[in-house]
Amino acid sequence: MMTNPGRINDGLSNKQSRQRRRILVSALVGSIVIAVIALGLGMQRDSGAALAEESPVALNGSDCCKTTYRRVGCRASYKKKGPLRRLFASCSRRRKCCLTKVAEDPYAWKSLFDGKTLDGWKVPNFGGEGEVLIEDGAIVMETGSYMTGITWKGEPPRENYELELEGMRLQGSDFFCTTTFPVGDKTCSFVVGGWGGTVTGLSNVDFYDAVDNLTTDFIEFKDKQWYRVRIRVTKDYVRTWIGDRRMVNQEREGHTFGIRDEVYLCQPLGISTWDTTGAVRNIRIRLIDPDAEEPEEDETNP
Repeated sequence: MMTNPGRINDGLSNKQSRQRRRILVSALVGSIVIAVIALGLGMQRDSGAALAEESPVALNGSDCCKTTYRRVGCRASYKKKGPLRRLFASCSRRRKCCLTKVAEDPYAWKSLFDGKTLDGWKVPNFGGEGEVLIEDGAIVMETGSYMTGITWKGEPPRENYELELEGMRLQGSDFFCTTTFPVGDKTCSFVVGGWGGTVTGLSNVDFYDAVDNLTTDFIEFKDKQWYRVRIRVTKDYVRTWIGDRRMVNQEREGHTFGIRDEVYLCQPLGISTWDTTGAVRNIRIRLIDPDAEEPEEDETNP
């Protein structure tokens, strides 16, 4: 049988052309995929760099979206799209994912004691002070001659804030967690268990101390029992509680606030004992909304 060489050659040429086209298309698709992957990695690095400028949050993997930043659209489904469209969508969303910041609550409690160290605190040199130790998640201020205490190194708020801690008298018969705190541009102290172990109140108000002004009150404190102490300072009032019992409700207008000389080194924020071993824990502070209404408080015993 005779064959037509021209038709065979033409058939081979067409087949080879189709193969070449397939190779070229595959190479082109591969180049596009590599370029898109490189683009996505570059965007991820850019996102990480931008995030690093704003926050110390770790940038490894999904850590960039922890705590301070949240994911936006990172888990959207692209199953119905082709692989290239899915890749493009993933790369375009990665930057948005890690740069959307979660608004922090400005009125959230902030701890001032980690339960393990005195980080953030210093021990004032009163002269004759006892040792300050960390025991069982609490700061223990041993009996001195006469003052022992701690002072916060940072700058606390001076208006519209609330301070809370738990205090315990371990040994002795005088105040065991008297707290000095800011009141505007002044400081004041909430005495807990002074003058023989029972007096509570503010020192000083209008130059009178806690045993001799309108905030004077009395509690029979028990040794080795925790008492929750809360201090609230607003533009109008200084209020304090022990447990659920409100101890002080002192108006600020028309009154002068101050401290006794003994607690001078506890300013602007500190806790001290007098000839007594005391312990404190769960020390925390928060800002309060100046426009928020104060809730009704129980007047029950602590």
